[in-house]
Amino acid sequence: MEKRVFGPTGRMVGVVGQGCWQFGGDWGDVPDTQAMDVLAAAVQSGVTLIDTADVYGDGHSEQLVGRFLASIGGPEANAVTVITKMGRRADPHVASAYTYQNFRAWLDRSRKNLGMDTIPLVQLHCPPSPVYSDPAVYEALDRLVDEKVIAAYGVSVERVDEALTALEHPNVASIQIICNILRRKPLTTVLPVAQAKGVAIIARVPLASGLLTGKFAPSTIFSEHDHRTYNRHGEAFDIGETFSGVPFDQGVLAGREVARIAASIEGHPSAAQVALRWLIDQPGVTAVIPGASRPEQARANAAAADLAPLSAAVLAELEAVYDSYAAPYVADKW
Repeated sequence: MEKRVFGPTGRMVGVVGQGCWQFGGDWGDVPDTQAMDVLAAAVQSGVTLIDTADVYGDGHSEQLVGRFLASIGGPEANAVTVITKMGRRADPHVASAYTYQNFRAWLDRSRKNLGMDTIPLVQLHCPPSPVYSDPAVYEALDRLVDEKVIAAYGVSVERVDEALTALEHPNVASIQIICNILRRKPLTTVLPVAQAKGVAIIARVPLASGLLTGKFAPSTIFSEHDHRTYNRHGEAFDIGETFSGVPFDQGVLAGREVARIAASIEGHPSAAQVALRWLIDQPGVTAVIPGASRPEQARANAAAADLAPLSAAVLAELEAVYDSYAAPYVADKW
């Protein structure tokens, strides 16, 4: 798999990573043995970037990642860059909770979960907007780097303005942001700035919560524990996290169009692979982090890195999909 430099850390990561939110229960139930098989399939397919968070399953996702790394050990485990996130454990989730003391407590818990003395990178987990401009927050993070609790830090954001604010701070190593065929605003706002500053861009929600697989129908039903059921209208957290903010019915139509376009490409890649390849080809993107609940999904996601860059004709068709089904709902948001 093609590897790219992960911002100022100097680490090399594969362009397709593995997201682990689904191991926390918010995408239905993924048994632990199946989760371990997913991680094994991903790493065997060339994945070297694993993304998790301390609130995914209240730490269970981190624990599974830690168990997996311990099971493979040696150079193979050392080649994997694990990134986790912190901040959403704060209750209430307010800017004043983002202190060194809380950071240290959250990270000590994550280090135990992951079985690590030093976490390669931690990201603030979509905190309240004022956090991104608070110098004390970055001073606390720098202190944690000096103490070798973490090797580097970045931010996960909901909006482009939050990303741009974080990019004003010199030691931010990564920006994790929702970007996909149906969410294009970061392409012209955040990615050029990050690229100029040498900051890694992690594209999250790359398949728009599964819409871009082209496999959903208007009648598709998700588990009651799946955020695609309980957050469809933003009831639990930012609505942009679910289906990228695109109404489900419009997203289903968009996914079908992407599947049609994929079928016209030589080799007949899946719609999901085309969506991932589209992201990999965007200037400034370091890696994409699709989720997978089954080993075959992880292998198929990784195979997107082997596709040839998409043609100008395909890119034009995909832009038309965005214009028709997503832009009216997302272009002026986030």
